[in-house]
Amino acid sequence: MSNVYTVAVLVGSLRKQSINRKVALALAGLAPANLKLAIVEIGDLPLYSEDIDADAPPAAYQVFRERVRSADAVLFVTPEYNRSVPGVLKNAIDVGSRPYGKSAWSGKPGAVISASPGAIGGFGANHHLRQSLVFLDVPCMQQPEAYLSGAGSAFDEAGQPSESVKPFLQSFINAYGQWVERNKKA
Repeated sequence: MSNVYTVAVLVGSLRKQSINRKVALALAGLAPANLKLAIVEIGDLPLYSEDIDADAPPAAYQVFRERVRSADAVLFVTPEYNRSVPGVLKNAIDVGSRPYGKSAWSGKPGAVISASPGAIGGFGANHHLRQSLVFLDVPCMQQPEAYLSGAGSAFDEAGQPSESVKPFLQSFINAYGQWVERNKKA
């Protein structure tokens, strides 16, 4: 692995003490040498509307699209809201996919990890998001699947992953590094 790939990381939770943000930061710290992870903030994106995007897209849309477009790969870290992804994450996906025919997502190797205090680790959100990624032409890593259940106790006070969670996160990010290497378009 000689190349270093930039990864746009989208965190589906806006909470200050978000478990999913802790997961994203932990993955950035555990990333193999071929990956450079950077969180792309989504909380300030106006709700997508073709009306406001048509003539003069909001600056937030333009900045977001460029951050995604300039990345080599994408990683989604999401909680589960009502068996799906949070609205803020879906909005970011929609903003990045427009204007039609100029999607910022297309062809970027991707992966999804979901984390939840519940027992199924965001399974519904994880799979719902994967459906969108198929349409967006994001080749999504299939294995290992990544659902972090009981995530409320997975991090210490400083936001560091527990010793029981760290190997799971390390295995996931190592596999993703290999996935990006194999699937990055030249």
